[in-house]
Parts: sequence; C-alpha cells; structure tokens
Amino acid sequence: MAQGLEVALTDLQSSRNNVRHHTEEISVDRLIVRRGQAFSITLYFKNRGFQPGMDSIIFVTETGDAVYLESEPQRQEYVMNDYGFIYQGSKSWIRPCPWNYGQFEENIIDICLELLEKSLNFQVDPSTDCALRGSPVYTSRVVCAMINSNDDSGVLNGNWSENYVDGVNPAEWTGSVAILKQWHATGCQSVRYGQCWVFAAVMCTVMRCLGIPTRVITNFDSGHDTDGNLIIDEYYDNTGRILENMKKDTVWNFHVWNECWMARRDLPPGHGGWQVLDATPQETSNGLYCCGPASVKAIKEGEVDLNYDTRFAFSMVNADCMSWLVYGGKEQKIHQDTATVGNFISTKSIQSDERDDVTESYKYEEGSLQERQVFQKALQKLKAGRSQGSHQGDSNPFSSVPPRQDGSRSLDTPSLRPSDVIQVSLKFELLDPPNMGQDINFVLLAVNMSPQFKDLKLNLSAQSLLHDGSPLAPFWQDVAYITLFPEEEKTYPCKILYSQYSQYLSTDKLIRISALGEEKSSPEKILVNKIITLTFPGIVINVLGAAFVNQPLTVQVVFSNPLSEPVEDCVLTLEGGGLFRKQQRVLIGVLRPHHKASITLKTIPFKSGQRQIQANLRSNKFKDIKGYRNVYVDIGV
Repeated sequence: MAQGLEVALTDLQSSRNNVRHHTEEISVDRLIVRRGQAFSITLYFKNRGFQPGMDSIIFVTETGDAVYLESEPQRQEYVMNDYGFIYQGSKSWIRPCPWNYGQFEENIIDICLELLEKSLNFQVDPSTDCALRGSPVYTSRVVCAMINSNDDSGVLNGNWSENYVDGVNPAEWTGSVAILKQWHATGCQSVRYGQCWVFAAVMCTVMRCLGIPTRVITNFDSGHDTDGNLIIDEYYDNTGRILENMKKDTVWNFHVWNECWMARRDLPPGHGGWQVLDATPQETSNGLYCCGPASVKAIKEGEVDLNYDTRFAFSMVNADCMSWLVYGGKEQKIHQDTATVGNFISTKSIQSDERDDVTESYKYEEGSLQERQVFQKALQKLKAGRSQGSHQGDSNPFSSVPPRQDGSRSLDTPSLRPSDVIQVSLKFELLDPPNMGQDINFVLLAVNMSPQFKDLKLNLSAQSLLHDGSPLAPFWQDVAYITLFPEEEKTYPCKILYSQYSQYLSTDKLIRISALGEEKSSPEKILVNKIITLTFPGIVINVLGAAFVNQPLTVQVVFSNPLSEPVEDCVLTLEGGGLFRKQQRVLIGVLRPHHKASITLKTIPFKSGQRQIQANLRSNKFKDIKGYRNVYVDIGV
C-alpha cells in the first residue's frame, strides 16, 4: 500500500492570485481572494511526489456569490473605487463633499476584520457568527451596528449638539482612514464625532473592503418618523418659528445612508439588488441601533412588512408632512403636504464625478396616482400588522395623532391648502446669492388670486437649523402688513444683516426663514418657509507637473477667508489614497479679512492610476471649506 502524502510547503501564490482578484493594493504578501473566482495554489510534498491516477487531493469548499455584480464598470465603482463624493447642502443647493474611502490603505483590512470580532454577535457566539459571515444580509447588519457606538465599542460616537470640544467636528473629516486607524490605535475606543454622512462613508469603506458592492446615498428633505404612522408632524408658533416637538419627528435637510448590492433569498423573488443600510443611530432594530438591509424595490412598492426596517426606510423618502400652529395650549392644523419628503436622492455616478439622481428607484413620481396608491398600501400594511400584534411591545403609532376638530385627513388626496382657502400665494425669493459673510437680501412675494380685497398680517422670522431639522433660537423677526387689491401682486423687501446671523449660525450654515400669515376675513393661517444654505468659496488645488509613482510631486493649495473679519485657529488638512501615506495637517494660524493665501507641499505618490486629493480648511468661524483635485499617477519607467 502506497505511503500517504505529507504536505511540506504550501505556496498560496499570493502575488499572482491577488492581481487576478484585484486585491493587490491591499497586499501581495498574503492571499486575499474574492468570491466566485478561481485561484491557484501549489502544494509541495516531503515524502514523495504526487502520482496522478493513484493519489487524490480533496478540497472542501463552499461556493456561491450573493453579492455578484455583472457589470464591470459597476464593480470598478462600487468595490474598487477608493474615493468619491457625498452630497450635502439642500435640494436647492446640492454640493459634492469629496471623501477618501481608502479601503485598500495599509492595515484597513485588518481593522475591518477586527471590527467584526468586536461585534456583540461575535462576543456572544463566535462560532455561529463566523459561520454566518458568508451571508451579506447578516454581515451587513453586523457592520451597520458596529459603525455607531450606541450598543457596543463601535467606530463612531454620534453628536448633533454643536459642542465638539472633546473631539472632531463631523464637518471636518475628509476620509475614513484616519477614523478607522484612530479607532484601532486607541484599543477600539469610539472616535468622536460623527454624523450621518460620516457613518455612511465609514460603512462604505468597510463594506467595499469586504468585497460587498456599496455606494453612499443622500436624500434631501429626509423624513424621521419616530412613531411609525408615516406622518412627520411639524409645529410652529404664531411668529412662524418652528418648534421642537415632543415626538421628535423631523425632516432632515439631508440624510445619508448606504446601499449595498446583494441577493435577498430571505425575501420573495424580485427583491434582491440594492439594499438600504443606515448606520446612523436613529431607531433600534431587533434591539440594536442599525437599520436594514431594506430592499429598495420593496420601499418603492410600499412592502413595508418585509425585513429589515423597510417601514422606517419608506418613511424617510415618502412620509407625509403635517404642519400645526401651536398657540394658547392648542394645536391647529395648517396644512398637510404629501410632496415635501424625499427629493433629489443622489449618489456619485459610475466612473464620473457627476451626480446621479436615483429618486425613481425609491418612489413613483410625487403626486401621481401610483405614488398615492403605494402610500395607502404601506399604511394599510402597517395597520394590519398592528392589529395582528406583529409588533408587540411597541406603542400604537396611529394613536399618536389624536382626532382633530377640523376633520379627518384623506390618504389619497392632499388636504386643501390654506392658500387655496384664503386665495393668497406667498413665496420667498432671494435677490442675491447667499454668500457667507454677506447680508441676506430677499423678498416675500404675495399674490392675491381672488376677486376680493385682501388685508394680510404676516409674522416673519429666521432661525438656524441643524441638518437633522433641529431648530435653534430665532435671531430675526419682523411683522408685515400687506393690502392686496383683486389679483394684485406685491413684494415685501427683507434684509438679514451678517451681524445679526453670524453668532447664531450652526456648522451646517442653514437658515430657515418663515412667514405665518392671516387674513382678517378668514380664520385660516397660511405658512411659507424657505431654507437658505450659505455658501463659501472652495479650496483650489493645483498639481504642478505630471505625477509618477515614486517620483516627487508638488501640490499647491489656494484658499481664502471669505469674511470681512479675521479668522483664527486655521488648520488645513489634506489626504489622498496612494498619494499621501497619512493625513497632512498644516497650521495656518490667522487669516486677515478677505485674505487669499497659498501653500505648497511635496509628496511622493506610491500607487498608480486615478487618484484624488481631498482638502479641508477649518477656523474658529467655519469648519468645512472643502476642495478636491483628481490626479492621474503614471507608472513611469
């Protein structure tokens, strides 16, 4: 009987295999292969050679690829691309924020694996956790919960307080690498601080590193429905000022989450593909702060009873908005709006720096019969689920809106607008671009649409907002009296001085102007508001000369102080995958009013191909003046 084979050495052919599997940027010294693709290894035997026909070698493998994307351009964008854009601002001013995902940077894969091992799932039952990691549904939920620190030693600590003295203002981050490396270096202590776009960006890094196609999604006017009735309630006082409400329902100016591509064999056919995952800690899911994966197809069709957290995801893009006037301890309904929530849902285009609008993937056209039918279908499914006790222990979300004396709301048709009753139209119009450091000039346009005389009293106010919809104290108020002849149109000019808003401005640079009007002959109130996003001049980055691997490269960064006052504590931050080994921080100090400055840095690129430099300038007056520059690095000779 032939002696059995004894393995002396195994050559995993790491360098060759990793190139074929597009993982060579992570490492060429250890084997890193992707699902569903062949790879080669060589076995050396110490007692005798392999004899075909007599010897046999058995490998036990488990095949299948639940995250396979057929399109090569999509694979390049959603798995391989290590930089991108996260869209911020408002629906009327969408700006791209450059971001360094850096999933191939040194030690990032080890940090991602460490993240999995720090999860509560692994801590409780390591063997089961490891056995389930082949499921992208399971793994994505684990990662989603680990990006925030609400339940565990997660990567990021969320903070929406505007007080960041013991950490980093979320607006200052320009990449995931510094965050993940800090988390690892401090023994997995949560990094301070993150908000929605930071949570989503870091999750994108981890998921792409693990080989799961992922993209970052921004939803403008995003609903946060805390009680599950698909209605966002907003409360105003008689000056038009928006109030914080006890329910904590809000419309976020923008909200950012992820989509991951995967099969959904746990759902009915047709629900695979892009799935919503939201690592921002808003509500719990099965006891943990994570959200998803929720099928985008299910969200569009109102299938809010499907796993996971589809109801919450549906409300973010398609909830209705109800406005209430609060006075004398009473609430009066002003208006129900079916079209406010969910606008310009955006992500970076494939192999392009342009914005791709994916709103139609989430919802039918606003106001269409299909969109209203889907909303009513979703509401009925939620009611059916409650009546069957499928969410025992939760409060009934439909009981939180008490019956009103002004009648019940219709689900398939919007309520009559007060402007239709009063027959007056109100609208704010900016006269100049809203530049930071300058006065804000605008008008309130009032149009009488009726054949009767109108006598209006209008209370105007302005207040800063955080991007999650939370209002800050009002800093400007005015009262206007306007008389309108039949079908007459008038404008009421307004000005908010820089000195009036500068000390009240939040990091998000959002100002909400509101007008609450009444007409002497009608009990109805009419409300109009507008969100203004103040803009900064961006950073300009110039690359001086061609870029080659392992050759010095000179980079010039040009920036300015847009204000008519000096700014202090200025710090410039730069990074870029394959261009800088670590984040660069340059202390600038004081910038004089309207002063333009430039600095020159040298670096040595260490990776070839398309790269990007991301830059941020912070000071005591502003935190997130951004800039970027794409750079192609040649291999050279």
